[in-house]
Amino acid sequence: MTAQLNPRGDVAVLVPAAGAGVRLGPGRPKALRLLAGEPLLVHAVRRLAAAASVHTIVVAAPIAEVAAVRDLLAPIAPVTVVPGGAERQESVAAALAAVPVGPDIVLVHDAARALTPPALVESVAAAVRSGHDAVIPVLPVVDTIKEVDADELVLGTVDRRALRAVQTPQGFRRSVLAAAHAAAGDALTDDAGLVEKQGVPVFCVPGSDHALKITRPFDLALAEHLLATDLRTRTLDS
Repeated sequence: MTAQLNPRGDVAVLVPAAGAGVRLGPGRPKALRLLAGEPLLVHAVRRLAAAASVHTIVVAAPIAEVAAVRDLLAPIAPVTVVPGGAERQESVAAALAAVPVGPDIVLVHDAARALTPPALVESVAAAVRSGHDAVIPVLPVVDTIKEVDADELVLGTVDRRALRAVQTPQGFRRSVLAAAHAAAGDALTDDAGLVEKQGVPVFCVPGSDHALKITRPFDLALAEHLLATDLRTRTLDS
């Protein structure tokens, strides 16, 4: 059954999904790798569509896969699919250009964070709605962090109390994100980084353990476990 997006929503979500995902090993583009029998992109879009504020979803797909991705997502939600670029930044810019007039809040979300809960989408959107121009979900850093030199010798221990691990979706006032991309020089893998370079304060909200980024085979196995655990929990609660 196809999910219906909220026609009164104020949020557009951009999903750059054109990356190869070489660290997952050989195979299809990363967003199309299977998790529990379905592509990562399907899991991600399904959860985005379940967020009540979402009006529009735009996916930037590998150029050779645009038609296939459009067919893949048609049963999940009404999604606009555009050709992505060689770099993530190019894919985000292409998706942003395809957002229709209307939504004032734009979220950028990694397809690789396929299990991100709808509640986190709403939390980020709510923070932008409350007046913040840029919002990122974060988790505290739990490991000890060492700074090392080129010879792998430790220079010192970084105080992790001031460090955060950043997730997606990252949320922005639409005009702020558009201006940041228009002024972009060097390619960055983080949209908040582009906004920071424009002097815009970036606000943090609590992230989610389920919003892990699936980058390596181990991450895929962990995501499989989380899905199985969630399914068992729903079965026990029903």
